[in-house]
Parts: sequence; C-alpha cells; structure tokens
Amino acid sequence: MKVAVVILNYNGRKFLEQFLPNVIANCDPSRTEIIVADNASTDDSVAFMKGRFPEIRLIENGSNGGFATGYNLALRQVEAQYYVLLNSDIEVAPNWIEPVVAMMDADPQIAACQPKILSYHQKGQFEYAGACGGFIDKFGYPFCRGRVFQNLENDEHQYDAPMEVFWATGACMFVRADLYHQIGGLDDSFFAHMEEIDLCWRLKNAGYKVYCCPQSHIYHIGGGTLPKNSPRKTYLNFRNNLSLLVKNLPENKVFVTITYRILLDWIAALKFLADGCFKDFRMVFKAHRDFFKRLNTLRAQRKASGHKQVSCVYKRNIVFDNFFRGKKRFSELRKEDFTL
Repeated sequence: MKVAVVILNYNGRKFLEQFLPNVIANCDPSRTEIIVADNASTDDSVAFMKGRFPEIRLIENGSNGGFATGYNLALRQVEAQYYVLLNSDIEVAPNWIEPVVAMMDADPQIAACQPKILSYHQKGQFEYAGACGGFIDKFGYPFCRGRVFQNLENDEHQYDAPMEVFWATGACMFVRADLYHQIGGLDDSFFAHMEEIDLCWRLKNAGYKVYCCPQSHIYHIGGGTLPKNSPRKTYLNFRNNLSLLVKNLPENKVFVTITYRILLDWIAALKFLADGCFKDFRMVFKAHRDFFKRLNTLRAQRKASGHKQVSCVYKRNIVFDNFFRGKKRFSELRKEDFTL
C-alpha cells in the first residue's frame, strides 16, 4: 500500500465516532489503508470499533505505552511506503494526502512532512500543536510558523509557501516508513510529548529534510489526551526537552546548552510558583531529577547516531525575543537568524 493512515487511540471513542467517518470519506482506498491502533483503552473503544467500523483494521496494543511505544508497536505490523501518524481528534480536509505525498515523491531527501494545522474550533486560526511547521531555538524551545508560545496567528495565507522546517507535528506527520524503522522509530522512553521533535532531529542528523506542505490542511481540536494545564504534561515537556538536547546536539554545544537550559527551567519553575501552580513547580524538579537519572542512557543513545549542525535552528533565544523584544509572530523573526 502507498499510504497507511494510523490513528492511535486511548479512551477516545468519542473522537473516533466524530472524526473517523470524515477520515474514511477523504481517503482513496486504492492507495490508502486506514488503521486504528488502540493503546489498551479502558472505555468501549475496541467494542465500538468492532461493531461500528468492522472494515477498518484494528491493532490492539497490550498496554498503554503512550504515544511513542503505541506507535512503535503498531507500525511494526504495518507495511506501506508512507506512514501518516494522525491524532484521533482531527478533521481532515478533502485532498489532504495527495499534495504531501506528491512533494515527498518528488524529493527523496524529505523524510517527514506535515500539512497546515488549523484549529477545529476557530478554523481561521493556526492550532498550537504544529501550526505551519515547527522550529527550535538554540536552547531547545519549540515554536512554529503561526504560533510562538501562546500567540496563535490567524491564517491569512502568509505561510502558504512549502518550507523546510525543523520538526513536523506528531498530530499529523507523514514519514517514510523505511526511514522510520531505520532510525529506530520514536523513542519509547519519551512516552509522550516532544518525541516527534526527537524523531525529526535524528532524521536531520542522518542527512534528511523535514518539510511543511501548506497545500494540505487539517483541523485539530488538541489536548485530547492531556490538557494544556496538566502537571503531567509539564513534567513530560521539561524532561523530554532536556533529553532530546543531550541526544542530538553537536558535541561542542551540549554542556553549555544544557547548563543554560536548566537555569531557564528554574526561572520557569519560579514563575509557576508565583502563579500558584504548585504541582507544575514540583514537576519541573521531578523532570530534572529523572533526566539526570537517565543521563548515562541518553549518552549511550547519543553515541549511536551522528551529530552535526542542522538546518532550521533559531540561533537566538525565542523566550527573550518573545517576552522582551515583543516578537509575537514568526514573520517578525529574521531569516538570517536561522541556521541553513
């Protein structure tokens, strides 16, 4: 099969009921297989799928290993040229697959690609998880074309040009199946959050490119598994961000970058405390503790892959530029401040 659209589900029966018919209606069955991989849901997702959509292949994972392990287990059982990792809380638009596949077919160096991600509830606005392609700054802070921290831009077609980016969102990621397995898939230890950034960074370290194809677009609800104000999400984001830096940065940048990043994390923790977010405050330090526990393992993972200066890294600090220089929109950042 040319394309396998794989939807990972955990207790998301309501999203499957709402959005799966839309996905089915907008996929060509002669070129695309739709698969639902269930992460040991405790609701009636499995029974619902078997009763309502018996024609859709269902993969039942034995446990909930999160986004990373859930997809790794499922994709070992799927044969296709391209995988599409698709969140269950997404409405796809007509012709959403063809432009991305055409772009990747035309350039074998494109390993992963995402469409334009718009908000389901405000369809003229970019959605937080991916917007129009992801980037990171020199300290590992992620942001997007169309979304810098909590500043979401309206889609006025300002980012409609296809563009190389640093990372493609896991909410809707097209990835070459052979390369996915060749570099080891998603990192199981991440569980969820930033695992797609780590995957894209490893692909770039291996010499491949990551793109955004805005000629395809989808609508994402977001926060379907962990809400934005979840302390668990805070923990995963802080822990996994440090982990991906150790795994992927060039050797001469690891120590300085991690040192600065930890100091910035402490400032963020104090901000949580000042705002009365005591659980988030504790989660930052728990994330640091668990990061240091895994440091030797991360260094071992690091030795298994190449490391170089890759494209699309913002050479400045996006935190400073956003909060102190008033840079709220991606278009306000200078092209010369990104690595080529």
